[in-house]
Amino acid sequence: MTIAGKNSLSWIDVKTKLADFDRADLLGLLKELYSASKDNQAFLNARLGLGDDPIKHYKATITQWINPADVRKPVSVAKAKKAISDYKKALGQPEGLAELAVFYCEEAFNLLTWRGVEDESFYDALVRMFEQALKYVLALPQGQQVAFWVRLEQVRHQGQNIGWGVGEDFDQLWADAGLAAGASTPPG
Repeated sequence: MTIAGKNSLSWIDVKTKLADFDRADLLGLLKELYSASKDNQAFLNARLGLGDDPIKHYKATITQWINPADVRKPVSVAKAKKAISDYKKALGQPEGLAELAVFYCEEAFNLLTWRGVEDESFYDALVRMFEQALKYVLALPQGQQVAFWVRLEQVRHQGQNIGWGVGEDFDQLWADAGLAAGASTPPG
């Protein structure tokens, strides 16, 4: 049943109910949410700065869906990309976003070293993630960019060998970012 006969619930409905909670009730609810799923745990751990690596869970999720160890498991671009979106909601630190986007690209190429993918949408998503990675890296202070440029240059180089127009798209995005071919230093 919905609150006050509404057909759909919203944050306002939840907020109204939470107003009746005391501290112990609220902590109990958070404990149950934390226990309910690994995604909730990762969100709260990242948001609260718990643990020594707030992006570890998100990287594991990317690997699980973009480069599964078991050949019988499906590749899911959407679920791998959702890990980055979930991190953005939980913490959204620019360096973490850059790391996850670059890592996604690296994992896609790790997959391609042992398993062929005959799905154009996989390659389109890879190009879009490469573009996103470039944007995230460009948003960082220059001192934090260099290691990412080196990794992205390696990804760009790997893209030259897979067809589907990926190499050409990578080169165009690289040039649009102000990087010269073969350069692994930031523009400017």
